[in-house]
Amino acid sequence: MTVDEVYRQFVARLKAIYDEREAENIADWVFENIAAINRLHRVTEKDKVLSDPTNNKLQLALQQLLQHRPVQYVLGETWFYKMKLRVNEHVLIPRPETEELVEWVVEEVRNRRDHHQSPCSVLDIATGSGCIAIAVKKELASASVCAVDVSEGALAMARQNAAEQNAAIAFVQLDFLDVGSWDQLPSFDIIISNPPYIPETEKMHLAKHVVDHEPHLALFVTDDDPFIFYKKIAAFAHMHLKKRGSIFVEVHEGYAIPVQQIFVDKEFKTEIKKDLFGRERMIRVSKDDPSPPPGI
Repeated sequence: MTVDEVYRQFVARLKAIYDEREAENIADWVFENIAAINRLHRVTEKDKVLSDPTNNKLQLALQQLLQHRPVQYVLGETWFYKMKLRVNEHVLIPRPETEELVEWVVEEVRNRRDHHQSPCSVLDIATGSGCIAIAVKKELASASVCAVDVSEGALAMARQNAAEQNAAIAFVQLDFLDVGSWDQLPSFDIIISNPPYIPETEKMHLAKHVVDHEPHLALFVTDDDPFIFYKKIAAFAHMHLKKRGSIFVEVHEGYAIPVQQIFVDKEFKTEIKKDLFGRERMIRVSKDDPSPPPGI
């Protein structure tokens, strides 16, 4: 079969579960990755006959996609912040709004007058694929970056990504919800986290490819305490956030205000930021320098 024939059949099958535009985007990605055929080649080489091995690989990918397996997992890779990263079912697929969180962090650090003289220390909580930690390290080469996760499978993927991106990061396996594990960590100038924040009851509203394939450990929190990670981060920061330090967290678009209040109650200053779609998805948290004792 020719390139054009296989491509048209591929898209037609995908349209059973995706809209036309998304089906075409997924097909383009798969054809470029597996067959080295991009959109231009599909026009200039449309009558070229695909080899049987290549066609077989494409059909295998199609069968996985039709079972709602995300294309990123099928291909084992995704793009994030100008980087191609490896992903599998142990890690959450990085989202565009998380890129915006990284941009906010990088902008703040670069705007600090002393960041060249005094390199900042950064902690990424629930690192997953390592996307945040690696992006920050590549943008802020002098920063000292530590990343933690409870999942050894996720950390294995993060370590591989960091090695391939030549990003020197200290990875630590620990359960951040266990206060006793905090003694393993020093103090930091910047704390970042895109923690699990989707209540269990919202599973029914999510796409099948998310619920069936992405790691629930990285997605969901219990309905009885959906803000548990933010509470722990606020408590951790009181002991492990340096003077003039900042926290940056990604949040559920429907819960920015209650998450903000958690930090306000701990006497932090906060700022909510909307993403490119106008959704309240990020919060910056900071603390003032402690007041000097009387007479000083």
